[in-house]
Amino acid sequence: MSLAFLVTTVIAVATPGTGVLYTLSAGLAHGRKASVIAAFGCTLGIVPHVLATVTGLAALLHASAVAFEVVKYLGVAYLVHLAWATLRDKSELVVETAAEAAVAPTSARKIVVSAVLINLLNPKLTIFFVAFLPQFATGFGQMLTLSLVFMAVTFAGFAVYGVFAAAMRDRVLARPRVTVWLRRFFAASFAALGVKLALT
Repeated sequence: MSLAFLVTTVIAVATPGTGVLYTLSAGLAHGRKASVIAAFGCTLGIVPHVLATVTGLAALLHASAVAFEVVKYLGVAYLVHLAWATLRDKSELVVETAAEAAVAPTSARKIVVSAVLINLLNPKLTIFFVAFLPQFATGFGQMLTLSLVFMAVTFAGFAVYGVFAAAMRDRVLARPRVTVWLRRFFAASFAALGVKLALT
């Protein structure tokens, strides 16, 4: 494993995107535990892209405009749904009290499912792996190993973002108007990322 791979991976993970945004919103809304769960879900959402890449299915997605468009617009639709749900359903982003901060099993499942779908329905991830991994790996074993490293860095990076957001919850609790604007910000950001994906 080369230094170039690690540096590129860290840059790719640290660059804010849909996964980072969702992990931040989970941390602010539900606390540290939820942020780590969201980071885990986003990492889990990478698995299908990795499997597609190492088995060659990603090449089909890359070559087929129809397949790419189908996955892309499913992703766009889900991001628009998240934006709308964020505005309409206050439970998504209204900060809970400290007593409610412990995530219930149902909430944890909901966070994981949402996080997985965010990455699963992003065809750019598959294209990224198609362009990225072959530069550093030649065989199946190497590609799988580097993919696992990428996923580990993703989990760690997203968890750091989320835990930082969770640490800011008390300040948000003290300013209800900030909560309202944060909800609007996250909704607008999800919508903007959906537009960006649609124009890809």
